[in-house]
Order: sequence, then structure tokens, then C-alpha cells
Amino acid sequence: MSNIYGSILETVGNTPVIRLGRLEPKGIELYAKLEAFNPLGSVKDRLALGIIEAAERDGRLQPGQTVIEATSGNTGIGLAMVCARKGYPLVIVMAESFSVERRRLMRFLGARVVLTPASEKGTGMVEKARELAAAHGWFWTRQFENEANANIHSDTTAREILRDFGGTGPDYFVTGAGTGGTLKGVARVLRAESPKTRIIVAEPENAPMLASSIGQQYRSDATPAASHPLFRPHPMQGWSPDFIPKLTGDAVDFGLIDLIQPVAGSEALRLARELARQEGIFCGVTGGATLAAALDVAKTARPGSRILFMVPDTGERYLSTPLFDAIGQEMDAAEQEISNSTPLCRFGGPTSQAAAVSVATIDPAPDHARHFVEQAIKDPGQPVVMFALEWCEFCWAVRRFLKDIGVPFRSVDLDSVAMQVGDLGGDIRKVLRVMTGAATIPQIFIGGIHVGGSVDLLQLHDAGKLVSVLDKAGVTPTGDITLTARSYLPKWLAARPAA
Repeated sequence: MSNIYGSILETVGNTPVIRLGRLEPKGIELYAKLEAFNPLGSVKDRLALGIIEAAERDGRLQPGQTVIEATSGNTGIGLAMVCARKGYPLVIVMAESFSVERRRLMRFLGARVVLTPASEKGTGMVEKARELAAAHGWFWTRQFENEANANIHSDTTAREILRDFGGTGPDYFVTGAGTGGTLKGVARVLRAESPKTRIIVAEPENAPMLASSIGQQYRSDATPAASHPLFRPHPMQGWSPDFIPKLTGDAVDFGLIDLIQPVAGSEALRLARELARQEGIFCGVTGGATLAAALDVAKTARPGSRILFMVPDTGERYLSTPLFDAIGQEMDAAEQEISNSTPLCRFGGPTSQAAAVSVATIDPAPDHARHFVEQAIKDPGQPVVMFALEWCEFCWAVRRFLKDIGVPFRSVDLDSVAMQVGDLGGDIRKVLRVMTGAATIPQIFIGGIHVGGSVDLLQLHDAGKLVSVLDKAGVTPTGDITLTARSYLPKWLAARPAA
């Protein structure tokens, strides 16, 4: 087969399936389908090409017409590639909370990126796209309900899977649900041609919209009418927007899903890193999440089962997100020790490990970050302050707990859009680490006193001591103080015996 192509668009699809060599459970064959091998690095390249070419065929998209879409990033990047090659102007609407790498990539490819407030979530993006399309006569690709999205996966992704697994399909197919295109398109083909294949959908544990069986409200045009009541922020960008897309809803209604597997955000992050370090597979958070779901399936699968999980994109989309939170730019102590093991050193002479640690300790952050923290924890108008992350399941546990016991609090979300300016959020974390001796988030203060992280706060309540701490700060709970705080922790941790 020739490796010479007429355009970049001819390279979309035919992504490889890789068997895991180190993370595969004993007695199970575990396979990853690596969608990062698409030309612009994600599964959404298929969607972009499928939707644009379907619109060209039926005349909805005219030569030179502007294309518009609301997206968390990967669809926009794929559309930017397709529109660049085909000559269509492109406008992307994107919530300001998504990673900055994505918006810069789209602009690099020639797209215009319009940002919407993070507080408006995914439904806000969709409404802005609707507004702009109607005002200017642009072609709105409508990825969340466009059947061409599912069709391209039926025609390509599903066929590749059947081909690679000898025509019968794997025993289990594990995917997530972003737009629902991959899920609906692949599942309906496997259901028809490989009926023994079980379809598993991974879903953020803290946003169990599908598992809840609570239906989504739609407008007459199948766009979401409102946010789903069980949506919560989570780290799996591209999955589970604040509504259930029509294509995902179709998969539910048509009985294409055999199991919905909840995945904790921390586990998705951990396994994305393990895929890189154990298998050399560089992926985003959703790749770690589908692996987590696949490993859960493997626990009860019969010996010899073949499990295929989707890896939707590449890790380079996540450099500014919590996935890379522990990855530093400078040498850590171990790397400094390696450097010091020979005479030639970066800074002209050996530097002891102790000295390196000392420098890190005495240079925590600029004064403005230190001042921000001091003002926040000493604010008499809001004695309970939590330094948090928007998506973090531990932060959400504390938020729900404090709300239920009737304690007002301030949540300073260090990964919020406002905190990204000048990396204020990062500088505040440095201050907190020096003040508390802890690198983890959340960190909670009551009346200016540091009480610890989420587990510390919840255990303080279960030990009968929290109310007195609040009382000293002038705070009186107005809710149910008899509840068990530990039950608010993520299920995997709440089940462990208390320390």
C-alpha cells in the first residue's frame, strides 16, 4: 500500500490497536485503540471529517460558508484541520475553563475562538453557537445531535475493530461518552454483527448522569434545554458535558449499553500516567478513565476475555491541567543527585541536595499570592475558607458536606479561569505548601486556623470536634450535624476503615 496521500484528510482513521504488556491483568487480553494516531491527535478528527463531508453532500454547507461549533477542544481542532484543507472559515465557541493548549492549537490552524464564561458550562457554549449561527447564516455542525457523527464511527471505527479482531469483535468494548458519536456509531454495529460483545460506558463517578436514569431535557431541535441536575465538574475533558447529548441518549434508549462503569477522577489521572510510564502510551485523562473502566471489567471477566478500550487523544492537550500537576520544569532532588554524581554541573559547581531543597523552601511565591492567602483566611466576614480545585472529587465532598450541615464557606478554586491569570493559582499553592507543610488540595481554614484537607475536616466532625472549632470562629451550623461526614468521601475511600 502506498504511503503517499492526496491530502491530510486521507490519513484520518485506521488507528492501531495495541495489546498492553505490563498493565494487562493475568488471564485477560487487554487492548487499547489509540485515536491519537489520527492526524490532529484525537478521535474527533473522524467526527469533523464525517460531519463536513455529509453536509457538503446534502448541500447544507456551501463553498466558502463559515462553519461554527461549540466544543471543549478536540472537535474544534479536528474541524480546524478539515476546514483549513477544504477552505472554510471556522469559528469555535469554547468555555474559558478548558485547557489553553486547545484554543491555541485551533487558532494556529486558522480558526477563530470565541470564549464563553466557565459558569455557563457546556450548555452556554451551545447557546452561543446557536446565536452566532442564526445571526450570521453560518453552518452549525451540531456535533451533539448530528447523525453524521455516529455514522462516521459506524463506517470506520466499528469496521476497523471488527477487522482487527477477526470479524467477531472483542468480548468487551469500553468507551466514554462525549458527544455520543463513538458510542452510538460503534455500539450499533457491534450489537448487530458481534452480539456477544458487551458495551461498557465509562462515566465520571461524581457526575453519574447516565447511571441516574434521570432523563435530559431537550429543545425541539434536540439541543439541551438545561444542565442535567447531576452534573458536577470533573477532570475528563471531552466527556460528560453538563448535559446528556442526543446521540448518547439514543444509545441509552436503543439499549446499546450493557454496563455504565463509574470512574473516579483521581483514578483516571493515575492510570493516564501509568499508561505513559508502564506502556509508553501518551494519552489524556479520558484514556486513563477508559483503562480504569476496563480494569474493573477485567475483575469479573472470564479468563481469556478480550477487552478493548478507547484511548481518545494525546496527552499534549493537557499540559496546563492537573494531569501534569506533579510534573516539574526544574530538576527534582533525585535528578539533582544524578547531576551532582559527576563534576560537570549545570550551574558551574556541585549543589547539594539539601541546598536545593532549602532554596525551594525559602522561595515559596511572590508577595501578592502570600497577601491573597493571608487576606482570605483572616476575613471575618467568611471564617471558613477552602483552597480547592473545581473538578476535584475531594473538594466536592467537602462542598456537599458543608452545605448539608449549613455552614457558609468560601471556595477559592485555584484552577479557575481567574486564577490562571499570571498563574496566581500556582503561586497560592506554593504559599499553602509552605504554610501547611502539605502539597495536597483542598486545604481548609476555619477562623484563620488551618484544619487540614478534606479527610481531616470530615474526621474532625465524626470525632465530635468540628462544632466547637466552628463556634470559636463564630459560625453556627444550621443543618443536620448528626450526619456521618466520612460518607461524603469518594466511594473507594469511604469504604476503607477510618485511620
